[in-house]
Amino acid sequence: MIFHSPWAFALLVVVPVLVWVSARRGRRGAIVFPSTVVLDGVPRGVRSRLMWLVPMSRAVGMSLLVVALARPQFGVGRVQTTTDAVAIQVVIDRSSSMRQEMEFDGRYATRLDVVKSVLREFAMGNTSSGGTLAGRPNDLMGLITFARQAETACPLVRDPATLTELVSTVPFARSREEDGTAIGDGLALAAARLRKAEEEFLARPENAGKELNIKSKIVILFTDGDNNAGERLPMEAAQLAAEWGIKVYTVAIGAGQGYQVIDFFGEKRRVPTRGTVDTKLLEEVASVTGGESYSADDAGAMRRMYEEIDRLEKTSVETVEYTDYQERFVPWALAGGSVLMLELVLVSMLLRRLP
Repeated sequence: MIFHSPWAFALLVVVPVLVWVSARRGRRGAIVFPSTVVLDGVPRGVRSRLMWLVPMSRAVGMSLLVVALARPQFGVGRVQTTTDAVAIQVVIDRSSSMRQEMEFDGRYATRLDVVKSVLREFAMGNTSSGGTLAGRPNDLMGLITFARQAETACPLVRDPATLTELVSTVPFARSREEDGTAIGDGLALAAARLRKAEEEFLARPENAGKELNIKSKIVILFTDGDNNAGERLPMEAAQLAAEWGIKVYTVAIGAGQGYQVIDFFGEKRRVPTRGTVDTKLLEEVASVTGGESYSADDAGAMRRMYEEIDRLEKTSVETVEYTDYQERFVPWALAGGSVLMLELVLVSMLLRRLP
């Protein structure tokens, strides 16, 4: 509780003076006696015993009005958080070539499994295991996968746990008819979903009444091959992304890394080969949209890439604490007016002085 105009309490000093002046003006003699000694034995009536209520009511009523004039206010503390989020579409190649192995924290795993694992760290954070990725809990993240065709594996959600759960279920291309590398279609689908990110997110029933401020829209594209399927060329999709204000970060996996084989003694060794990924094309796609192009031959390189994107595409969360004040002068004004009305009733009717 605070008072907007505390200076008004200075008027409380004037209240007794006003009550005394009004009481003095109200006194007038009806009968003049040379001496009041003869009246000492006359008993006092009820009216005379209650006359003190008149100045008391006047003092209380005026004091209550002074409190109302000081404008008492009741404050409720509130915290308002504004988040300028980043909308991220991750696009993952799931063609058969992603079965090849690469180094992952001292062991070897398929390229697709490494992409999945490091993506989980990017979405959920890895600081508990000594990493520097804090996670993206305030961002919108979605997942597009592609082989011969592009598909939406996870719509844009503001829940990293949901994204990582769906990421773990992404399969390799199961047949020759399904296999292929439709980079252009995967990128075009991701850009189209990002273009309507706000509309799509807020249209869902579970998001009714929520606010969404998207600071930037980006695509992170993983592939280990050259575009050999689909309807759109990668540069056509990149032009669309650039037109819609979407930046594309491309990641070439296993460029010139070679194959992992088991020798005569049962030990794994790498056979160098020329990579099939078109790194020049990926660089051009990233450049057209204002993004960056990376090469990742192991999990460490992928983490460094995510750390760089984490630095470039920051989410800002602004918390403002404020107090919402509500006026509380009305009850005091009503109480003061009621008491003064009571005083008026007493003076004019119940305790009216006889002429």
